[in-house]
Amino acid sequence: MTSIQTSAAVDVVLPGAPAIDGLRFRTVAAASDWEGLAELARAASAVDDDDYFPSAESLRIDLESRPNFDLARDLLVAEVDGRIVAAADGNAAVRDGYPVHYIFGRVHPDWRRRGIGRAMFHWNERRARALGAANPTLGGPRAQLGTWVGEPEHGALALVESEGYGINRYAFTMIRRDLDDVTIEPMPDGLEIRPVTPDQHRAIFTADDEAFRDHFEHRVQTDGDFTAMFSQPDVDTSLWRVGWDGDEVAGSVQGWIWKAENAVVGIERGWLERISVRRPWRRRGLAKALITATIVALRERGVEEVLLGVDAQNPNGALALYESLGFEVKVRAMSYRKPLVT
Repeated sequence: MTSIQTSAAVDVVLPGAPAIDGLRFRTVAAASDWEGLAELARAASAVDDDDYFPSAESLRIDLESRPNFDLARDLLVAEVDGRIVAAADGNAAVRDGYPVHYIFGRVHPDWRRRGIGRAMFHWNERRARALGAANPTLGGPRAQLGTWVGEPEHGALALVESEGYGINRYAFTMIRRDLDDVTIEPMPDGLEIRPVTPDQHRAIFTADDEAFRDHFEHRVQTDGDFTAMFSQPDVDTSLWRVGWDGDEVAGSVQGWIWKAENAVVGIERGWLERISVRRPWRRRGLAKALITATIVALRERGVEEVLLGVDAQNPNGALALYESLGFEVKVRAMSYRKPLVT
């Protein structure tokens, strides 16, 4: 993926910003900003139980692969005396036929409760409304503002609720802390797991996207998503478990080990990402077989605990399946929404 960098930082004046000596709001300036933004994300996550501890490169890829994202327009940095202390970003995506403008932000724990976050939140809303007004595909009466907030983020919860947002969905980060007793469940008759090879990447990606299309507010995946996934520095497809029925991908589970995260938390963690089974192969035990096989593969790499994310109202009974496999809720997060234009 080609990095899109601005040549120079542009100062941004925010109405209602607090009077703090040395405080400056600006656009992203150069490649050096990515490390400062990653450090900010890691510091915020450490106190918010957010489980997001990116490296500079993984953060860049995450942001630049988002749909309708423009670096100069959609990412704002706050710094004090040259140190990044807060950031806000957003992007718009069409989901189930209507646009959702996601807004996100984080403030370093040392700089919270001073009004920086609220000023940047208002900037983010103005940016989203301007984008919706300029692009008919991203505007209209059904367009929404949206964000996700975890329960431990008390300041963010107070902020979004005071700004008129309401909860429309819940999700959980789940964890299995002890992997010693995990055994691989048998594959359904006629299906087999095969090692992932590069020529299979597109078929696995396409099958996964199809499997998620009956999920709440699915966003159709793009070539940008494909490139981003396989550009991540920590991608290791030897940790993926893919179930095949002849030449058809029936389902898959991606195992990931995020090195920057493990360096911060001080424990070897693994993640189960993109757990999917296509409709013709559901209710046959395939998900359980692929999940347990992936956990064993992660354990063999030295992983001590495994996490995953799940929609609390997943239509295919995913929550109950994960609980039956020994996962427990670690953090609950809420999706907040309000109309883009009121």
